Amino acid sequence: MIHAALFDMDGLLVDSEPHWRAAERAVFDTVGLFLTDDQCKQTTGMPIPAVVNYWYQRHPWVQEPGATLAEIAHRITEGAHERIGAYAGPMPGAIDALTFFNERGIPVAIASASPMSLIEVVIDRLDIRDRLTLWHSATLEVNNKPAPDVYLGAARRLGVSPTDCIAFEDSGSGVLSAHSAGTITIAVPADFERDDPKFAIADRKLDALTNWSAELFAELKTYNSNPVD
Repeated sequence: MIHAALFDMDGLLVDSEPHWRAAERAVFDTVGLFLTDDQCKQTTGMPIPAVVNYWYQRHPWVQEPGATLAEIAHRITEGAHERIGAYAGPMPGAIDALTFFNERGIPVAIASASPMSLIEVVIDRLDIRDRLTLWHSATLEVNNKPAPDVYLGAARRLGVSPTDCIAFEDSGSGVLSAHSAGTITIAVPADFERDDPKFAIADRKLDALTNWSAELFAELKTYNSNPVD
């Protein structure tokens, strides 16, 4: 049975990925690392500290005082917060998907790799506070995505088994996180990576949340996911 619906946030509920990439490029420029938008797409779904480390390992820059990896991650996060809070809108079908579960009395939660401060920004930007039972950040767990911690934590806080949850994710690391937690996992990849084999572990794949339907819900209500030990 499906006793809860868990949603990733960035790129799934909110159209934030372009703003993250813009913030990354602006900050990396200051240390002499000039990335293209397509290069930034390579790290979609990764926590920002991991993104900074990813690029530093491949193109190390001189770490001057005030430009440590942690400081670079902080600057990117601050820049993204400002851009998302001012400009980001909902992804197609996002609000309707939340409403779908609200109307059926099924608890809805956000399970995001982003910090709680950004989750709060997005909730207010999209005006969805009253549609959510809770919101949870992987930064409050031991491990961020692709580890399953945030999904296990969200299910625990809701008082349900992860195997009785349906999770919606847009990134490969997020799909792996939700799948490893044992949820019924729905992948909603971006256009540029829709055919990537990393999404094959999902129980279903949608082109967009606009493709979510009552028929698919009915099909999945008695579906058994395959949790990874």
